[in-house]
Amino acid sequence: MAGIQVCSVLVTGANQGIGLGLVQHFLGMPNPPKWVFAACQDPKGQRAQELQNLASKHPNLVIIPLEVTDPASIKAAAARVGEHLGGSGLNLLINNAAIMKPISLDNETLEDMTQVYTTNTIGPLLLGQAFLPLLKKAAQGSPSSALSCSKAAIINMSSSGGSIEEVYLWNYGQAVSYRCSKAALNMLTKCQSLGYRQHGVLCVALHPGWVQTDMGGAGSQKPPLTVDASVGGMLKVLSSLSEKDTGTFLDWEGKVVPW
Repeated sequence: MAGIQVCSVLVTGANQGIGLGLVQHFLGMPNPPKWVFAACQDPKGQRAQELQNLASKHPNLVIIPLEVTDPASIKAAAARVGEHLGGSGLNLLINNAAIMKPISLDNETLEDMTQVYTTNTIGPLLLGQAFLPLLKKAAQGSPSSALSCSKAAIINMSSSGGSIEEVYLWNYGQAVSYRCSKAALNMLTKCQSLGYRQHGVLCVALHPGWVQTDMGGAGSQKPPLTVDASVGGMLKVLSSLSEKDTGTFLDWEGKVVPW
């Protein structure tokens, strides 16, 4: 198991796929976080059934209602998390919630582009702003002066589909709005790393690999990575991140992904 040690973590889009996998891995650690906040759109809905089952067995798991495109919902989520944390801060914010529309260049529309960009890029921006006070509090309370995920960090779940150099899996699916939103998310990560460094917050964009999820496995080919393998790899990467990594774009094995 990865050696990451955090007191508190928030994962968005936590009711399925990679988000749910992250929650399960955090709960299964030998020394699990004191608080695991699992955020999703409809905590009482059918799609959050597995999360609800986990919450009934793990008192340190708190399900938080969150719509990442709604500023009021984001503020309410931050207030709720702050109440649970009491005087302590949030160590780790994982912006995992995302949508993808498998639409070709010729068929992209204003509506699709706006919806995908709002969820995948603006959501993480607003979440970073809303949770910054709690991240700063965690950083101030840390015994270490160096940046790390155990201190305070924002991890933006990106994709090498957003790499302008690689344009990963173009022939598998153009998904133009998704690619543009992830390229923009990478720039946001860089901006956050520069803006939040002074507060002791590490910021990294992470490519989880091509994973067997509803999103990743929507086409004819089967993705090579299981959720378990991807999440296990990413947690190892998170445990090793330090000052030199802030503002970088890495994959689930810790390799640098080209911008």
